[in-house]
Amino acid sequence: MVAEFDELVTVGNRLLIGFQQGLEFLRRPPINKTSELVEKIIKSNETKRVKSYVEAGCINSHDGTQIVSKLHTCQRGLQDHLSKVKCILNDMESLLDDVVGEMQTKNENLSDFQDRYFDEFGQQEPAYDKEETAFTYVSHLHKHEATDYAALMAIISSMVKQDYMMQERIISSLNFKSSTTELESYCLMWSLRPFINDEIMHQA
Repeated sequence: MVAEFDELVTVGNRLLIGFQQGLEFLRRPPINKTSELVEKIIKSNETKRVKSYVEAGCINSHDGTQIVSKLHTCQRGLQDHLSKVKCILNDMESLLDDVVGEMQTKNENLSDFQDRYFDEFGQQEPAYDKEETAFTYVSHLHKHEATDYAALMAIISSMVKQDYMMQERIISSLNFKSSTTELESYCLMWSLRPFINDEIMHQA
């Protein structure tokens, strides 16, 4: 699940960058006609097509349509990305609940065995053989392993949830009026993943 989550984050990052680039393309400043060189170039090639192109901010209608379509595609892709990450998060939380539930069951069974094994004065009753004693020891080991695993899962699930919430806020705030500074900050936060500890994630 962790590997799948990382792959989705990478795909989401590409979609976010695609949205940023598309929006910045539409915002390109018009040609600076105060430049003598630029003015001469335009005048020497001043066809109706070039004139319309310059007046439109150097974006022809076909390019503009394609870019707008790309922006919508990126937004839909990011919404789909959120749905997939949410599914992974739900799976993680469900698995964590299962592990915790199994631990509680084992703890109850082990506690019941220990209650029978020791009398009220704390003296061992000789009725139990070595195999049952060994079982108790192994159960203790498994209990510690399960506890460590559950703790690791809880930490990873928490990190993924915080990363998901950050991505959700970024995606929900995207629109054609998002400023250049905002988009740059969103892309930076997405790639930095401030809530994710890579060392811990690699233990999964």
